Amino acid sequence: MFCTCQGSHTHSLPTISISGFCSRRMIGSTPSRWLNLLACLLLFLKTEGLFVEITYVTSAVAKGAVCLDGSPPAYHLDRGSGTGINNWLVHFEGGGWCNNVTSCLERKNTRLGSSRQMDKEIAFSGIMSNVEQSNPDFHNWNRVKIRYCDGSSFTGDVQAVNPATNLHFRGARIWLAVVEDLLAKGMKNAKNALLSGCSAGGLASILHCDSFRALLPVGTKAKCLSDAGYFINTRDISGAPHIQSYFSDVVTTHGSIKNLPPSCTSRLKPSLCFFPQYLASQIQTPLFILNAAYDSWQIRNILAPGVDDPSGSWKACKLDISSCSPVQLNIMQDFRLQFLSTLYRSANSSARGLYIDSCFIHCQTEKQETWFMADSPMLNNTKIAKAVGDWFYDRTPFQQIDCPYPCNPTCLNSGIDHQLQPER
Repeated sequence: MFCTCQGSHTHSLPTISISGFCSRRMIGSTPSRWLNLLACLLLFLKTEGLFVEITYVTSAVAKGAVCLDGSPPAYHLDRGSGTGINNWLVHFEGGGWCNNVTSCLERKNTRLGSSRQMDKEIAFSGIMSNVEQSNPDFHNWNRVKIRYCDGSSFTGDVQAVNPATNLHFRGARIWLAVVEDLLAKGMKNAKNALLSGCSAGGLASILHCDSFRALLPVGTKAKCLSDAGYFINTRDISGAPHIQSYFSDVVTTHGSIKNLPPSCTSRLKPSLCFFPQYLASQIQTPLFILNAAYDSWQIRNILAPGVDDPSGSWKACKLDISSCSPVQLNIMQDFRLQFLSTLYRSANSSARGLYIDSCFIHCQTEKQETWFMADSPMLNNTKIAKAVGDWFYDRTPFQQIDCPYPCNPTCLNSGIDHQLQPER
């Protein structure tokens, strides 16, 4: 089921997919169309009801901290209240990368390359929700979503701008300019702070984890959460190092080397330091890694990219894991083992959180369905929101890895993730 609703705002609400989501909550066996539409609207309002206006950091332009097209960086801030008034959740938006001039030009005039193309309001849900029942530990914090418009997970910094393309590679400057703006708006008084992100934003939360803590006042309790940002260096189904070559091009194009953690670049080829597996164990700030062992984006774009599947034999499998052939499933089981082998070095202390479920999904903190609802996915009988909240507040450590697919019946492997398009 797909539905589009018009709100009282000046723009249309985004189209959302709740196939599977609605089917798990059907009113009756044969509901009429109007009941379906009503249910759709109610579910939408319940999970996507908070809309937050955009803030442009216009002062950043003079510092050269700009999007790919030269427009100012932007974020959305919903102020905290009560006990959360001095607590800050800073969340990186995801959206893949661009690895050369051609692919960056393709992004330049979209919301992933220009703040001029971004919606003036966006919905906050999941970890960004302001409803206590939907987000028990972070609902009354100051919650910030940093918009993504640089294509480098906020690592790029090239001074020169080619007048022929007018492309600006300034992701690292955007990150610093936004933090400076937030500090002036109250984050300088932060008692608790969590840096998080989804996908390319989840990678950014790893890459910038220690610098985030360093930018905050002494005494702030700071931690980081990476959601679906643990991209691994593996070969694709043809045996080619597809993602390694791609990340190397990203780092070169954006001049990212000087903004990657020196604890990694001093030991390894700098482009490898875009992979969390080579640097996570050196991060000093407490870090929580949330990832699906069968991350649907990595399966679709790293393990079995379209260029290696001209006949489309992986198409159905990449949309729904239950449609995979035995051979394909075996390849994905091998991918899971490779993924897990890179993690063991990362879970090196009780301060490190680990939630690796066996769902076929990408990003689980931003969607209310996966973050915290009655039938959200669970690992060790624990929902993601509870595991993250317990870890942040030092109530209970959490380091759990799920059994192999298809052992976890709480996974929502169909419906809510199919609308995602490849990020690159």
